[in-house]
Amino acid sequence: MTALRARAAGAIGCLAVVTLGLTACGSPPPAGPQKPSVATSAAEVGGMNALIAAARREGALRAIALPRDWANYGALIDDFEKKYGIEVTVDSPDAHSQEEVDALEKGGGRATTPDVIDLGDTFARMAEVKHLLAPYKVAVYDSIPDYQKSPHGHWYNNYGGYVSIGCDANRVKPCPETFADLLKPGYKGKIALEGSPTEANSAFSSVYAAALANGGSFDDIQPGLDFFAELSRRGNFDPVESTSSAVANGRTPVSINWDFLNLGYADRLRSKGMDWHVSIPFDGSFAQYYAQAINKHARHPAAARLWEEYLFSVRGQNLRLYGYARPVLMDVMKKDGTLDKAGAARLPTVEGTPQFPTDDQLAKAQDTVDRGWAKAVSR
Repeated sequence: MTALRARAAGAIGCLAVVTLGLTACGSPPPAGPQKPSVATSAAEVGGMNALIAAARREGALRAIALPRDWANYGALIDDFEKKYGIEVTVDSPDAHSQEEVDALEKGGGRATTPDVIDLGDTFARMAEVKHLLAPYKVAVYDSIPDYQKSPHGHWYNNYGGYVSIGCDANRVKPCPETFADLLKPGYKGKIALEGSPTEANSAFSSVYAAALANGGSFDDIQPGLDFFAELSRRGNFDPVESTSSAVANGRTPVSINWDFLNLGYADRLRSKGMDWHVSIPFDGSFAQYYAQAINKHARHPAAARLWEEYLFSVRGQNLRLYGYARPVLMDVMKKDGTLDKAGAARLPTVEGTPQFPTDDQLAKAQDTVDRGWAKAVSR
């Protein structure tokens, strides 16, 4: 069983810097303020006040793949716009991590290219290797655990969740609670993922969770592919993408997805009479984070950097809790007393020793899935 964790690494005092809106931690900045497009910290721009002023002059931020119901992005975007007077445009809100990487590769400096991206950390590593990201260390960079960030500041994890099973209890009886349950004949044509695991981090993580539930390991994701091949053979797997609209209209009555999404569906759909049941499968508990990064060709470089500072601020991290997502600085904030206790109490309790795949294990697993997914679910 795995669990999320966020060890404080480095000087915890850096967290207070965000609250005060001062300068970033780390090495002394070079002499004289730098242009936001080349600045690797707020200090290099001249401090947070200078960064805010530059971002306000730009007046805009372009993002991609940020649904308003995903990890409380609706509230985060609205609060950022109100606080700084910067308009946020989100293109292709339902796009997946691979599509974000593609957008940076194809975009260059075009007006429609995203300034910032939010993607699974496996895909963030890919974007870094492709030299698509700008190095920038947020003020709390030193407090982010080493295994949750690029050593050069090209990306850093911001929030995460557990793979869970969501189920429309009005349409499906009984609701499955484990991966073993999903193989039962009563779920024929009912089980869906949030996209393909070759493109979507949530789906990729679901395959990893299935592997852990079926004798696999971080070194061996193949049992996860075999599990979905068997689901497909039995007719239980539905290849349609489980979006929020597909859940709401009953098209995907069983959805394997992040707990923060499934719990959000339960809240929103209750008023419409849907009883959306959510379980974190004990036989294949798997957690992962989502990373933030800046396009090296961002047309709004100051706003992009300010957005990252905001998402890692105490306010930004606490707002994640109200979307059932687990902020990467949760343990740090517990220790210094800045964690919103009411928000934290909303999270489901998950027991177990924290475990995460290494970079090499993730790369190997992604390659296995990329090569084997289509064959596994073809029938």
